[in-house]
Amino acid sequence: MNTMEDIMFQNPLSLYNGRPVDVMWHDNGVTVIYSPPGSDLQVCQSRNLTCCTKKMEERYQVAARRDVQNLLQTSSASLKFLISRNIAAFQETFESLMKASENHTNLLLQASYRNMAGEASGLVRELFTDVGLFLLGSELNVDDITSRFFDALFPLVYNHLINPSLSRVTPGYAECVRSARRDLTPFGAAPGVLADRIGRSGVGGRVLLQALHLGIEVINITDHLAFSRECRRALLRMQYCPHCHGLTLSQPCMGYCLNVMRGCLASAAEVDPHWREFVRSLEGLSARMHGTQDLEQVLLGVHDVVHDAVAHAQKNGPHLSAQVYKVCGHPSRQPAQSVSGQQDGARESIPLKASIRETGNTLVTRRKEFLNSLRLYRTFYGGLADQLCVSQLASADGLACWNGADVVK
Repeated sequence: MNTMEDIMFQNPLSLYNGRPVDVMWHDNGVTVIYSPPGSDLQVCQSRNLTCCTKKMEERYQVAARRDVQNLLQTSSASLKFLISRNIAAFQETFESLMKASENHTNLLLQASYRNMAGEASGLVRELFTDVGLFLLGSELNVDDITSRFFDALFPLVYNHLINPSLSRVTPGYAECVRSARRDLTPFGAAPGVLADRIGRSGVGGRVLLQALHLGIEVINITDHLAFSRECRRALLRMQYCPHCHGLTLSQPCMGYCLNVMRGCLASAAEVDPHWREFVRSLEGLSARMHGTQDLEQVLLGVHDVVHDAVAHAQKNGPHLSAQVYKVCGHPSRQPAQSVSGQQDGARESIPLKASIRETGNTLVTRRKEFLNSLRLYRTFYGGLADQLCVSQLASADGLACWNGADVVK
């Protein structure tokens, strides 16, 4: 009878159910005792000897998934940077506009209504702070913002411009005047005009920032796709199974790569029509931001509306005085010194003309530059799988490549 060594020497690798095995001879027949390396692999199976084990295969599968996720993040990095950079740029532009508009309004008050300019500057600052918060997504209401400003402005106008012959009114009387503003409408249509202009133009800027933040969220989600079991196995076969055969330098064939990646990135491809619509919507939003919806021109024109409002109140001073007296009564005040000079100076001063930038519309220019860059990414998700294969994964035409089972040309 042959010994075990004789059997293994004569036939060291036999086939059992079509797979290579070693054998041992027993009195009652042949018994399988050992499967050679590679026979327990789930994906990278081969009839040839391989250095891979099941544990190595599992590690390769993790590496394949990680590699593709890294490639996804690398591919979207420039798009993500473009949007993030412009979010910061638009916010900075809004802040600059707020500061410029606040300065214009304070200069107007200082030049035309010097007596109340100091007290009014705090109201102006609060107005533009609230408008800035609205643009950045706050739940503040534009009508409430402008109403609070004109409510607080009316006692100053009444005391310094309409009835400057008396000293400053008491806080209680000033509060009564403030509360009466909405019923007396001393500023005419100006409060409604300002609220409408800021509302129309501000919504566009607000939606623009919200849309860009949404774009970042979409990129973050697609950068971390959850791959199916079939996809993970396909990525393993495409990227690392050649390593089990010592083919560490081989790359997948183009057609093979496209087939695998399009399958794995099918969910990203589904984002494509929505992403195209996202870009078109931003273009449409930008196109509508002109005229009364041009945020920059509206903000830089706030001082004109304030001037018109104060001038309207001055013009109707006697009538307003009578109405305030009916509502709040006659205040107990002492005559102020040098009143006539203050009154004449306030009424005869020349309003400050609008100082609109002559170098072009900064916000419009920035929007155009951003959209021109974003259009280059209009088809980003639809062509993502192809882009990864062409630029990163697949072998160039004419070179030897891995087709999932062997190296071919």
